[in-house]
Amino acid sequence: MSAAPTATGGDGPVPPPRTSAPGVAAEAPTFDGTAAAPPAGAVGDVAWPTAVPVAEPAAPVVAEVEPGRVRWDPAERRARASQSFWTAVVGVPAIFSVLRLGVEAGGELQTTLLLVANVGPVNLLAGFLTTAARLLSTGMVAVFALGAVLAVSADRLPPGTRRRPLFARWADITPAWVVLASFLLALITWPLLYLPLLVPAFVAAFQLRPGRLHERVAPRLLLIGALLAGYGWLMLPTLRDAVQQGDEWLVLALIVVPPLLAVFIAGPLPGMVIRPLASVTEVAVLVTLVWAAVPVISTPVLPLTVTTVGPESGPTEDVRGHVVTTDDVNMVILQEQGGVRYVPVDLVRAQVLCPSEEELPRHQLRIHDFHVEDSLLEGMGRRVRPVHRIDAACRTPA
Repeated sequence: MSAAPTATGGDGPVPPPRTSAPGVAAEAPTFDGTAAAPPAGAVGDVAWPTAVPVAEPAAPVVAEVEPGRVRWDPAERRARASQSFWTAVVGVPAIFSVLRLGVEAGGELQTTLLLVANVGPVNLLAGFLTTAARLLSTGMVAVFALGAVLAVSADRLPPGTRRRPLFARWADITPAWVVLASFLLALITWPLLYLPLLVPAFVAAFQLRPGRLHERVAPRLLLIGALLAGYGWLMLPTLRDAVQQGDEWLVLALIVVPPLLAVFIAGPLPGMVIRPLASVTEVAVLVTLVWAAVPVISTPVLPLTVTTVGPESGPTEDVRGHVVTTDDVNMVILQEQGGVRYVPVDLVRAQVLCPSEEELPRHQLRIHDFHVEDSLLEGMGRRVRPVHRIDAACRTPA
């Protein structure tokens, strides 16, 4: 028996091809039942020529990790932050919609089931968007503004010191168009009285420092002065009216303070205040949203009406409440003082739509023909179709 031939090349002899699966030839038993020893110079199950060097196995790379601490991959961290952010964006409206039905029903199970059966998801979503879009945009604007400030401040810290704040991670993984869309939503849904707060929030969210206006100091100051002068011209009539009324200090503060704050709000914060500020702001935003969510949950899903009920030739009664459904026999009314009333359709004589107490104005101020308590969307709607005179039946106590 002759040895298997080997081929030679410019770099030396080449090993013969593998003739069997790894480990088969080396573990094949001999006639006496013992395993055959591999030949000298063999690598695995191949007889490696003595003239060819064999590479040493690479040493495993072991990362030193502190005992008891898990090191998260940055990509996995971003994925977890993205998942938590979109879960909050999608889950909060659904939870609010369900809670609104329970509150509207007065906490009664049967009334809640009646509303669930007759209030469709489209109507519920439309009612939520018209009343809670303001709350949703407020939460998103606050998160993006605070997150951008905390993110640029955390970048100044030594790498690996501590975990980045939650709002900073949310701001990192959120696309710019989502941030811009949240500000546009706030612009059309917030009351005009609170729109000045968007100025420092926008500056903080996009980190618009004064140095980005112009590289030289003098033109930069001129641009800032021109912007503040334009804002003052827009708000000057409202400021004059607020001063004349004498008791509108909140309006004065909301108009004057935010533009001045916008000049200094961008930029990194000192390292010693980042961690305490992150914890305080997260709790503060959560508490504020819960406090602002109470009127949103208690806002009626159905329109408030006053239905005049009675026979054709007899005394009538005004039933104040929300119409749940109407069929060929009865009109189901959820009364404002509680309880469900079934009114025969033949007894319905008239019905008017009434505003709620929350819709009545509290300030007598306007910004260029727009009431300060109206949003841009509501103000444009009132220009197209002015507010009708409130019916006398709406003023009658229940």
